[in-house]
Amino acid sequence: MFVGSSAGAPVLDAISHRLGWLDAPGMGPAHAEELATFVKGVHDEGLTDVILLGMGGSSLCAEVLRDVPADRTDPCTLTVLDTTDERAIRAVTEGLQPEKALFLVASKSGSTLEVTSLERHFWRVMVDGVGPSQARRHFVAITDPGTSLESHAVEQQYRQIFVNPADIGGRYSALSFFGLVPAALVGLDVAALGRSAERMAVACHADTTDNPGLALGAFMAENAGARRDKLTVLLPDELAPLGAWIEQLVAESTGKEGRGILPVVGEPLGRPSEYGPDRAFVVVTTDTSSAVNALARELEKAGHPVFRIATITGELGGEFLRWEFATAVAGAALALNPFDEPNVREAKVRTQAQLDARAATGAFKMEPPFERGEGYSRREHRPAEPNAHTRRRYLALLDYLPADPHRFALVDRLRAAIRRRLGLATTHGVGPRYLHSTGQYHKGGPNSGIFVLLTSADASATPVPETTFTFSTLKQAQALGDFDALVANGREVVHYHLDDPSADFSATLERLLAQFDQR
Repeated sequence: MFVGSSAGAPVLDAISHRLGWLDAPGMGPAHAEELATFVKGVHDEGLTDVILLGMGGSSLCAEVLRDVPADRTDPCTLTVLDTTDERAIRAVTEGLQPEKALFLVASKSGSTLEVTSLERHFWRVMVDGVGPSQARRHFVAITDPGTSLESHAVEQQYRQIFVNPADIGGRYSALSFFGLVPAALVGLDVAALGRSAERMAVACHADTTDNPGLALGAFMAENAGARRDKLTVLLPDELAPLGAWIEQLVAESTGKEGRGILPVVGEPLGRPSEYGPDRAFVVVTTDTSSAVNALARELEKAGHPVFRIATITGELGGEFLRWEFATAVAGAALALNPFDEPNVREAKVRTQAQLDARAATGAFKMEPPFERGEGYSRREHRPAEPNAHTRRRYLALLDYLPADPHRFALVDRLRAAIRRRLGLATTHGVGPRYLHSTGQYHKGGPNSGIFVLLTSADASATPVPETTFTFSTLKQAQALGDFDALVANGREVVHYHLDDPSADFSATLERLLAQFDQR
């Protein structure tokens, strides 16, 4: 079911070792008592401030579980730190009360660079704050068996180590310990979360037209095959946090071999006439989602394909399983392996190359070099032989500027203006987290993207312990490494380095984008 007809024996064997997510719904009920004991111990010691250090599948699910409204019992606060951004790291560091802090160090591979760097930083902060003998009680690891993180956690005598089944991929891990441990800490009923997923799993194994996962997956694949490959997910406000999780799951699972489905999430709502013929819509509704319900009706009248999902916020477990199942079905229908991520490592390798270049010469490697503009520096790469784009184009904003809610509002207005004026779908990737999400699609999916990379200087430079670089250096290397990876894959990319990271750059970007061929 989960492979295309061209899959060979090595691919089939690899897939057979990535299907543990099908059994993951049972983990909540099976480990509910263990997790309750763990949480009680945390509460008894007054550890009420939880900071999760993770990337991609190790962090996005936790954000959903924290932010979607639900009944909660005695919750801890949860901060998800999935960044190398100086401003975000300093904010957590300076607001930290060491005696109340509990760090979840979450990494499937156990060697994720961002997670390792963050762990080193906060370990030192905690040793300084409570002493080396007590610091270990403030750290918990979630990882696969046999990883370097597991060994490190044993050596440092972490409070607890949750060893996840090795056959569950990161983006399919919502119902495993990567999701269950944060869920328990924010006061959710993990057994109920699992039971919700188990009910959906039964429905998704039914050989009927009512199979919810099969129906969604078939809709996704059918429309992608018809060049409606911009899967626009419309969510009510209370389920908006689910969007980033869906984005990673779909983009990283299907964006490869020059094909795939681009999930468009978080885009401001528009009029049906603004959406191009490359769109297909999934509309998730609850009892209170009048705005998306109204737009869904208008989209259907305008002839756009619309798939409706009616749910409630208390059925998150079921929605995780539905989307995992549907994405696997869509990958199979598109003759893609939905469980690998062949282009993700590329950006990591090029990040390390940039760090090595800076260590050797004192400067990053800039090819092509920047040209100076007013308030910014600019460089771009256009393929020597422009592609005859077989898919309608899209714009990806790759945003390494410091996190700022005001600027995110500006980005939303820019996305709406680009859709209205140019008819383009847009995505907004916050760096470096998108490297573990849509980054796979950017390099491995259809070569139809216009990539706009935004960077700036940081106001501080926090050293990463046991290395020769700072978090600021690491973030710049990640941005530059991704630029290099996009160029190597023949993508069209422009890079702006802003003098003022808080500047409104929307008008400049709109002028730039108007120059591109919109075939």
